[in-house]
Amino acid sequence: MKIAVIVSGGWGTALAVHLLANGHDVTLWSRRQELTDKMRQTRENPKLPGISLPEGLQYSSDPACVQDCPLVIMSAPSYAVRSACRAIRPYLGAETLLVSVTKGVEAETGLRMSEIMRQETGCEVVVLSGPSHAEEVAKGLPTGCVAACADQRKAELVQTVFMSPRFRVYSSPDVVGVELGGALKNVIALCAGICDGLGYGDNTKAMLMTRGLTEIARLGHAMGAKKDTFAGLAGIGDLIVTCTSMHSRNRRAGILIGQKHPVAKAMEEVGAVVEGYYAAKSAHELAVRLGAEMPITKAAFEVLYEGRDVQEAVDCLLSRDARPESEDCGWD
Repeated sequence: MKIAVIVSGGWGTALAVHLLANGHDVTLWSRRQELTDKMRQTRENPKLPGISLPEGLQYSSDPACVQDCPLVIMSAPSYAVRSACRAIRPYLGAETLLVSVTKGVEAETGLRMSEIMRQETGCEVVVLSGPSHAEEVAKGLPTGCVAACADQRKAELVQTVFMSPRFRVYSSPDVVGVELGGALKNVIALCAGICDGLGYGDNTKAMLMTRGLTEIARLGHAMGAKKDTFAGLAGIGDLIVTCTSMHSRNRRAGILIGQKHPVAKAMEEVGAVVEGYYAAKSAHELAVRLGAEMPITKAAFEVLYEGRDVQEAVDCLLSRDARPESEDCGWD
């Protein structure tokens, strides 16, 4: 199958390498001609160091490269998805299927990435998400993801295109749950990094991850997602990998913030997009709008956007009133 990957960040590049190995005709698109030329000449992408780009991979900085592609993979950072869609829109076919692999929520609108893509292109969208570091996928290490779409045939098509002995894909109809799990775990991972930066231990991180997942599921349920989705790869699976790995930009940024680096400086030092920073604002605003209680996300928003002291925010969370663990525990 002829496939275009938009854009050439680390994740898009890793998926391009994987899809080429699966036997597809793959073009990797970059906005910058100089990066396209560099990748073509050196067979390396600075966004994915240590990975040799295989022969047969094609490169382009022309948005028309999506013409005649039945499948287009959208891997732009969340803040750039709308502009990337507008760049390729004139060249998309009526039957083109977009695959969203971007994890985020648009700050200004609260829209999920698939909603933005449909709004800007009119194309059908399948969401692919799960615990999947680009570095490991590019090396062919075993990975599992979920392809979500209301149309079962389209979800299963994407499942077939991506499946390999080293990349297992499950299908799901729960687009909302799969997208929110992928977007909001970045907020909790940033908080996990803060805990590391403050010198807390495994107990703290386990508590944070568990209660963070409860928050994510609470907001997801309010938005129409299935709670079971958050117990799967796109929920707990992605949360585990992002909160515990040093591959995670969100965790690395959080560590610096926990060590009392200014927020802007922490983002700069990581040197790549920290999606949890953007998602914290979007998730907090959605929670307020829908009346969903999300104390960890609220605290993250206050630290990131309102300058609240990190230690004070943690102490406040730990001092909240006692309550049952489950909202439907069964007691009268």
